[in-house]
Formats: sequence, C-alpha cells, structure tokens
Amino acid sequence: MRLHHLLLVLFFVVLSAGSGFTQGVTDSLSCRWKKGICVLTRCPRTMRQIGTCFGPPVKCCRLK
Repeated sequence: MRLHHLLLVLFFVVLSAGSGFTQGVTDSLSCRWKKGICVLTRCPRTMRQIGTCFGPPVKCCRLK
C-alpha cells in the first residue's frame, strides 16, 4: 500500500515540474529574452510553448 502512495506522489511531482516551464514568461519582453517569439495561433511543430505574451490568446514559442 505504501508503494502506491509513493508512486502517486512521484506522479504529481513529475506533473508539477512539467507545468513550471510556462510560468516564467508573461509578456513579449520576457518572451524575447528567453529566445522565443510571440504567435497568435498554435506553435509550429518545430517549437514548443514556453508561456504567453499578452495573455492566453498569444503564445510564446521557442525551438524544441
């Protein structure tokens, strides 16, 4: 039973670490500083989202 609890905790730690990558970029200046670009649509396939530029509709994308 303890093993299940440890695996559950590990699962939540991995999920929370993955979501932390998008919390540092909130405007266009910090997006450019992190070597990203602001786009209105989804990020291209060669890029991943690292935050937002002017709110949720505008995404900050950087090469993978």
